[in-house]
Amino acid sequence: MKFELPKLPYAFDALEPYIDAKTVEIHYSKHHQTYLNNFQAIVDKYPELDNLTAEKILTNLGSLKIADADWLKLKNMGGGYVNHNIYWSNLGPIKQADQALVEQINTEFGSVQKFKEQFTALATTLFGSGWVWLSKNQEGKLDIYQLPNQDSPYTMGHTPILALDVWEHAYYLKYQNKRADYIDAWWQVVKII
Repeated sequence: MKFELPKLPYAFDALEPYIDAKTVEIHYSKHHQTYLNNFQAIVDKYPELDNLTAEKILTNLGSLKIADADWLKLKNMGGGYVNHNIYWSNLGPIKQADQALVEQINTEFGSVQKFKEQFTALATTLFGSGWVWLSKNQEGKLDIYQLPNQDSPYTMGHTPILALDVWEHAYYLKYQNKRADYIDAWWQVVKII
């Protein structure tokens, strides 16, 4: 299978003033593209992966018969590719709330505000680089958690819903070391909640 960089459904400057156009451009066309290129290069070495989606590769990572060095690269590069796909798809200049998701958040977390507070606390306190996720576990319940580096919920059998990239490349041009400011701004362009 030949993977592609999903087209952004908005212009680089569409998330202004919250996320600046230069950051979106570099993050998408350089970082995301590099993860895709490196992921594809590893997948191309293993014909048995040809018919699998990127998500299936990550979900089945533990059972794949590939070289140890390639396994780690596949995890990191595949995670970087898929994680960014989710990240960009969650953002937009126009809110399009998923009402079923909002209802489930209200039921399981007490309110959207309480959910946002918990999610923000995890994003603010994540040490180093990584992601904060809202995912559905195998029982269909919502979970919020941090994952380091480019680890993906798919490797745990979870279905990711909302992804916050807290690698510095996601915010450093505009926010420098002010991760909390970036997180607050990010909430302004999350379209699904």
